[in-house]
Amino acid sequence: MPSQARARRVADRIAEELATLLQREVADPRLSLLTVTGVDVDRELSHATIYVSSMDAEQPRQEILDALEGAQGFLRSRLAQIIQLRTFPRLRFRWDTSLDQGSRVDELLSKLRSNGGEDEPDESG
Repeated sequence: MPSQARARRVADRIAEELATLLQREVADPRLSLLTVTGVDVDRELSHATIYVSSMDAEQPRQEILDALEGAQGFLRSRLAQIIQLRTFPRLRFRWDTSLDQGSRVDELLSKLRSNGGEDEPDESG
């Protein structure tokens, strides 16, 4: 069984090479503004969970995930040619919600800052 460090190295390499493939070799316009935000590979190197997000707010998430599922065979075979492993992990695509959550937290903090002075009692009188 591979070590956790090796699984991390494989995950990092998959993320790097997949980003390049999406940028240079995938012609599907739904995947044009896609960003690979992270990859987790299990210790057996049998599955790679790939987290993605898009800079195109107009593009529905499910459409992007469907496009990735459709391109999964091509992406896996190209990655297997580039990254030499005995068996290449199966790819699973997930939407990365951390960017959305971070934006929501920033929005809430901005609201708190702008309302900060209004809710406090007046200490002068």
